[in-house]
Amino acid sequence: MSRRTDKVASLLQQELGAILEKEYPRGGPLLTVVEVKITADLGLARAFVSIIGSDEERAETMEFLKDETKNIRRILSSKIRHQFRRIPELEFREDMLYEKASRIEELLRGVRKGSGENE
Repeated sequence: MSRRTDKVASLLQQELGAILEKEYPRGGPLLTVVEVKITADLGLARAFVSIIGSDEERAETMEFLKDETKNIRRILSSKIRHQFRRIPELEFREDMLYEKASRIEELLRGVRKGSGENE
C-alpha cells in the first residue's frame, strides 16, 4: 500500500469504529473494526470486523452490517466528505483471527495434556 492508501485506511477504520459505536449501539456481541484495506484507486474499502459472540450472534451481526452498509456509508460521507472527492464503496468482512487463535490455543492445551506437560 502507498502512504496515501494507508492514511485513508486508517482514517476509515477510526471513523467506521466511531459510527458503529455511536450510531448503532446494540446489545449483544462485541464488534470491533480491526482493519480496513482499500484499493489503490480508493474506490473500495474492505472493513474487517471482529465479532465476539455466539455463531448466531456473529451471523446476525454480519447480516446487520450487510443490510446497513448504504446507511453507514452515508453517515461516513457526512463525516469525511471534506477530505475526499469520492467516498469508497464499503464491504464488511468478518475477521476470524480471534476465533482461530482461540482454537489453536485449545489444540495446544490438548497436546500439552496428552504429553503430560503442565500448562
